[in-house]
Amino acid sequence: MNIGLLHPGEMGAPIGAAMIANAEAVMWLPAGRSQASRERAARANLTAAESLNALCRRCQVIVSVCPPHGAVDTAKAVVNSGFSGIYVEANAISPEKTLRIQEMLQDKGIGIVDGAIIGGPAWPQESNSKANPSARSQIYLSGPEANQIIEIFDGSSFETTCLSQAVGDASALKMTFAAYTKGSTALLAGILSVAEYYGVRDALQSQWGETMTRQTHHRLITNSSKAWRFSGEMKEIASTFNSAGNSDGFHLAAADTFDKLLAHKDWKQAPSLNEILDSLKK
Repeated sequence: MNIGLLHPGEMGAPIGAAMIANAEAVMWLPAGRSQASRERAARANLTAAESLNALCRRCQVIVSVCPPHGAVDTAKAVVNSGFSGIYVEANAISPEKTLRIQEMLQDKGIGIVDGAIIGGPAWPQESNSKANPSARSQIYLSGPEANQIIEIFDGSSFETTCLSQAVGDASALKMTFAAYTKGSTALLAGILSVAEYYGVRDALQSQWGETMTRQTHHRLITNSSKAWRFSGEMKEIASTFNSAGNSDGFHLAAADTFDKLLAHKDWKQAPSLNEILDSLKK
């Protein structure tokens, strides 16, 4: 079986590496990708395809792992390139958007599996589930063909679970999980920024205690380079909350907070906490 991967980003590349053992080849599309993507693809031992049409002709499964704003366009491009296999929609998007993609794919006879990736990038050589089971990243899958995709990850650095037979369920899990884990990061960023503005940050951190203060600083510093992705994810979560009859305001505000950190995307060295707080004032 040949598997296509769109694209080998920070999360996509280790997923590609995880599928290698159970595939003839895991293919990717170098055209238009950055040098960093090329280096990740080489590390994952991915096979380059000369075009999207070629990738779609040769692959029986395509896994889409891209920023939320690119999910629909990626699926459209695959549909227009003559793909006829199973499409794994593994992006951080709302259940409603996943269902719209499902309709688009099924109109062309393409199968779809909904995927939710929870946890950080899990490169095979860095994953040791026996030493630290909680460190293993999870992939939850839903849809009638989910079990076929689980087999691709057998023995890999990702633990896979079939959540249900319904497309949209995996996306709903991802949205509700990230609503807290990433939404709370934005909340903490805002709290520290306001405390700094009013001159009470030291008093607040004293009230928090050493452990919470250290953990909060670590979360903000390590996630600042990912803010450009988190912003789109917050908007997808807001849409999910709205569809469920809940207020979308908190996560739209979280998106705005992450938008203020976009300048830190390409920093080779992590910013200091003070640099992050300066960005939040803008």
